[in-house]
Amino acid sequence: MVAEKRGSGGKTGAGRVVTAWRTDIFRRLAMPLGEVVGGPTAKALESLKLHTVADLLGHLPRRYLAGTETTDLAGLEPGEDVAVVARVQQMTHVQTPARSRGAPYKIGRERLEVVLTDGTGALNVTFFGRDFMVRSWQAQLSKGVKGIFVGKVGIFRNQLQMTHPNFVMLDSRGQIVSRANEEKSSMVAMVSRSGLVGIYPATSKIPTWRVGECANFVLQTLDDVGDPMPAALRDRLGLPKLLDAYAEIHRPDSLVGAERGVARLKFDEALALQVTMAYRRADASHYTATPVHPRADGLLAAFDSRLPFELTPGQRAVSDEIFADMALPRPMQRLLQGEVGSGKTVVAVRAMLAEVDAGRQAVLLAPTEVLASQHLDTVRSLLGDLGAGQILGAPDEATEVVLFTGSLTAAQKRDALARIADGRAGIVIGTHALLSDQVDFAGLGMVVIDEQHRFGVEQRAVLQRRAELAPHLLVLTATPIPRSIAMTVFGDLEISTLREIPAGRQDVQTTVVSIRDHPAWLGRAWERIGEEVAQGRQVFVVCPRISISDDDVFADDEHPPSAAVEELHAQLARGPLRDVSVGLLHSRRATADKEATMAAFNAGELDVLVATTVIEVGVDVPNASMMVIMDADRFGISQLHQLRGRIGRGAHPGVCLLVTHVDADSPAGRRLAAVAASRDGFELAEVDLQQRREGDVLGASQTGGRSTLRLLSVLADADLIAETRQIAEELVAADPDRVDAWLADMVTATEIDAAGDWLERS
Repeated sequence: MVAEKRGSGGKTGAGRVVTAWRTDIFRRLAMPLGEVVGGPTAKALESLKLHTVADLLGHLPRRYLAGTETTDLAGLEPGEDVAVVARVQQMTHVQTPARSRGAPYKIGRERLEVVLTDGTGALNVTFFGRDFMVRSWQAQLSKGVKGIFVGKVGIFRNQLQMTHPNFVMLDSRGQIVSRANEEKSSMVAMVSRSGLVGIYPATSKIPTWRVGECANFVLQTLDDVGDPMPAALRDRLGLPKLLDAYAEIHRPDSLVGAERGVARLKFDEALALQVTMAYRRADASHYTATPVHPRADGLLAAFDSRLPFELTPGQRAVSDEIFADMALPRPMQRLLQGEVGSGKTVVAVRAMLAEVDAGRQAVLLAPTEVLASQHLDTVRSLLGDLGAGQILGAPDEATEVVLFTGSLTAAQKRDALARIADGRAGIVIGTHALLSDQVDFAGLGMVVIDEQHRFGVEQRAVLQRRAELAPHLLVLTATPIPRSIAMTVFGDLEISTLREIPAGRQDVQTTVVSIRDHPAWLGRAWERIGEEVAQGRQVFVVCPRISISDDDVFADDEHPPSAAVEELHAQLARGPLRDVSVGLLHSRRATADKEATMAAFNAGELDVLVATTVIEVGVDVPNASMMVIMDADRFGISQLHQLRGRIGRGAHPGVCLLVTHVDADSPAGRRLAAVAASRDGFELAEVDLQQRREGDVLGASQTGGRSTLRLLSVLADADLIAETRQIAEELVAADPDRVDAWLADMVTATEIDAAGDWLERS
């Protein structure tokens, strides 16, 4: 059986993996949609990131409206999904002039404003799009013509409004007037049937009623498959059969039934995740590792004696936890989370040095080459001549610190590989390139992974398989993780937390700069940068996009497009910052150019660095005292906190300006206010979790997209997660060898999803 390797939130990636499913239901759910609904329809469903039967059936209605019912305009309430029958009373084509609104580029958009009436009230309908799209809508929405409009009622300027409703127009006899009669009839049939009608997330390529038709068709093809969950467990929990759950969701007779169906799917999702974690923990308990005990006379002791500062009590406590794990004959599996600037790197270096003292090697794996290079500089700076290896004059206990990345020259790679293979390199720092088969370790004893959300279990396992005995694993993250997230995403790891900030860290004053209300404030921000540079300090300017040619899904008539680094860099270098040196950094630049730019900024040769979030983690420039984040509302709370952590790391207090066009009372505005009001990353993580999808709290994408979790909310479903964890422990204890086909398939499906998710994000 060929199953799709799915990415974030069940999204299908480019790769395919062969999966021998052991249950009929999992095999059928993994079938590509093209084999069930046909190629053209499957192609349309791809616009919703739906590729398999499971993807489609797990694509749930956002809301339901009552079939056979249309709503009078006079009775509309904001937030309702409704179907209304009304006439076009008025139609206005609005051509929005191109404008900059403080951005370094211009844009123009058009919209069609329609007023509907049914004799009881009025409703404004708005469509946004390019000129040819507006002309198409105008051709269909003739004044005085009646139609059926399906959508969600909102409020704009104190008036009821629908934006982009689905619609069909009717003639005097009530017959559909459309060139796409089949598709339009499908909508009318859905709206007209008895019971509830699901309103699905949809696109222009496949509207909501077509999604519902496809889900019902696919469901009919599964009517002969059994439920994989044992009946005894299902009865004990009061859950419906899986196919019954899907039917209650996609063909509901009542909201109670739909809720019962969703409850089954949420339970299955939570249980699958917890069973997977339980098996990982069970597997890890059987591995053998070399116990490591810190020496009183080795490299670690020499390092500690040279530290120019005192370790915080938190650093000492966490180090004790790590060393206690390393002293056991099984591999450590520990996550170290800590505030930005809490000193995680020093703790990790101490653990790696203890491993080197034991005659083994340690690897530090970073998600990007920029971050790997930063780690190399940091570790070498911390070690001094203790990292000089066999160089004349180096201490006897010294080791070598070697970098291995994909951009090294052939000669550099050969030299690094030789030093790794013969054991001269006690500490190896690198990227995904370390996962390649050409890397051969002399004796790998520890793997340190920076930013867990960029590396998955599969990638960890690659390095772990390179060792004769299982290496100790230490995972670092600067994203504070609420306990509820830790129970799901990091359920196979023990967790240590650093909350203290070492002495000497400077305060960072954070201010929201609303250029919607005060356009002149942006000019003042550029002046403020000049003042900071005049005092000998350096500044970051961060943008959400690389180029204006990149899609900006947030831009609309009310929200101008977000800033792009290439255009803003050019504008600043020619304009308000022409008297200072301004560098450019983003992910699409050549590796050598990125390294050269970062090195110049580190050395103080650049005053200002205009960059994307490539500087989010690991960048340490003590002289950087100011950051301007353009269109800060495009970022999540945790990401803003991470970015802000790049300044105030030296002798000078920091200034962070959050530039935005959004209203202060909007959700995005309140999010920015929360960041400005607090520097407690753990407090902000909880706020972020409440406002955004949990996968985005940890993931590379901070734009509100789907997470690995499809239905679960780790905040709202904490009790369910805890319940399924206990059930998973019972199931795994009764079946340690994965004889049960249901458990085995749950793990397989979860691993496919998770691996794809992490790989995609890396």
